[in-house]
Amino acid sequence: MAGLHAETSLPSRAATFPSDRKNLPYFADLHMPSHFSPPDLTAARLQMVEMQIEARGICNAALLEVMRQIPRERFVNADPPIEAYTDRALPIEACQTISQPYIVALMTESLALLPEHTILEIGTGSGYQTAILARLARFVHTVERIESLTQTAAQRIAELNLQNVAFHVADGSLGWPAAAPYDRIIVTAGAPRVPAALIDQLADGGRLIAPVGGEEHQTLVVIEKTGQNITESAIAGCRFVKLIGAEGWSPV
Repeated sequence: MAGLHAETSLPSRAATFPSDRKNLPYFADLHMPSHFSPPDLTAARLQMVEMQIEARGICNAALLEVMRQIPRERFVNADPPIEAYTDRALPIEACQTISQPYIVALMTESLALLPEHTILEIGTGSGYQTAILARLARFVHTVERIESLTQTAAQRIAELNLQNVAFHVADGSLGWPAAAPYDRIIVTAGAPRVPAALIDQLADGGRLIAPVGGEEHQTLVVIEKTGQNITESAIAGCRFVKLIGAEGWSPV
């Protein structure tokens, strides 16, 4: 669960960490350098995909291949590192969490991504979800309210040689209107309702996924936008940290 934490005040400015938009990588180039993970972690990652994700019905071949290759241990300070592949959410920096692998896969598959899509991600967190999106889509704009998380995630993404991500420090509940509209929007923190600003920034024919509900428990919902028509469908129950912002929860 990418972190938006109630104890950190909203930055008074919006900072952007741009990436080079030239020669954007597409899904066809999937091979990570072998030095990214030792053999035991590679085996754990393959087992994670097989037992935690495929076994639960995730079947998108491109997504599964990306999750076999992205080194999850680089996005969480697990000790020992193999704990990064356990079937649960884990703590990361700034008192935030990285989502359970299955939830990452479920939300990503529900977006029905295409290689030409531009994505808005709300809640950068560790950058793990960001990396997966970047391997599957043309460009990702990711918004995080905690600047230290943004800086760490940007470094991790750069180490993976992913050049199609722009990082922004801002109120994620308001989206990132400067680059709208977006083909897909993913929200990785729970809100009492889907922020209207995000629906406004969704392209015609676009799809948005977000956890919606109370402070302790939410439901993953998919919003589809066709002209003036907005449809909503529920996927599964879930539990995310709160989306803090003007169109989310108020800081406490």
